[in-house]
Amino acid sequence: MHLSENGIKLLAQFEGCILFAYDDFDSPKSRRHIKPGDKVHGTLTIGFGHTGADVKPGMTITADEAEDLLRKDLGPFESAVDLAVTTVLNQHQFDALVIFAFNVGMGNFRGSTLLRKLNSGQYTAVPSELMKWTKSKGKQMQGLVNRRKAEATLWSGG
Repeated sequence: MHLSENGIKLLAQFEGCILFAYDDFDSPKSRRHIKPGDKVHGTLTIGFGHTGADVKPGMTITADEAEDLLRKDLGPFESAVDLAVTTVLNQHQFDALVIFAFNVGMGNFRGSTLLRKLNSGQYTAVPSELMKWTKSKGKQMQGLVNRRKAEATLWSGG
């Protein structure tokens, strides 16, 4: 399966499109363009949540480059969900899991109680399991609370 266009729109909404390298631990209101030598508390990020060794302090990209990065970044997450989930998913459930995995990482998704419960047929456990993933570096983040609620709503068909 692939993330639907609605799923891509929701993911893009959550991630936002930031065309400069920023620290994902900064609050959206205090997001700063990370320059060489700046301290990074979270993960250096650009575009629609793109991370990796290619993201450098001082970096900027265009909106088209951000969209290209997002489309390239989605493939491994779609594959991870396809391979890890052994139960049948409909499109909105798949979308919710890809969006979740994109945020928490493939390793965290693969090792999650959420996945274990889902693979044992506990579909109704997924929304409450999603809500356990609302902290970053031990700190409750309202943005993650909002995101998990939206993922849970999507999972449930909304």
